[in-house]
Amino acid sequence: MNTALKRILVFLSIVALGLLLYSVFVENIFAQRLSPKDTVKFELNDLKLKVFYNRPYKKNRDIFGALVPFDQVWRTGANEATTFETNKNLEVKGMPLAEGKYTLWTVPRDSVWTVIFNSKQYSWGVNAQMQPMWDPNYDVLNIDVPVQKLNNDVEQFTIAFDNSTDNLFLTMAWDDVKISVPLK
Repeated sequence: MNTALKRILVFLSIVALGLLLYSVFVENIFAQRLSPKDTVKFELNDLKLKVFYNRPYKKNRDIFGALVPFDQVWRTGANEATTFETNKNLEVKGMPLAEGKYTLWTVPRDSVWTVIFNSKQYSWGVNAQMQPMWDPNYDVLNIDVPVQKLNNDVEQFTIAFDNSTDNLFLTMAWDDVKISVPLK
């Protein structure tokens, strides 16, 4: 066997071993995630918005007021902290939000949610004690938005941009609840 072929086989063996070790010790890259990652983008003219988040499933569980407690900061999804990026200054429910990247946190309640834009970037959404890693000292904007009760359950947590009425909204829906954050 020639030297070049031996080097290629050694290299491929090292790559395979690295993938195996990563899968065993960090994250099983071969298994489907319980809360898959997703990225939602919105572009209009020169405005570019992007949200990265993880999408947990309802799975016949009680969600708001149970799995996601009322009156407590929630990481707004699962796993990594949810991020919101804008390349332009925005108005969020009439309040200014400078261009940049933010982590997105919420405080769910029965009839209104507080939506929090936080300037600190967190590697994960919760600590080892399952408490949000959110630091209120980095809050840039807190707004309250009303809860809309849905007639049908949303099985998987969903964040989207809605521009169907020429008014832009950042929407979040899960279980029988939806909120709409006005953006301008």
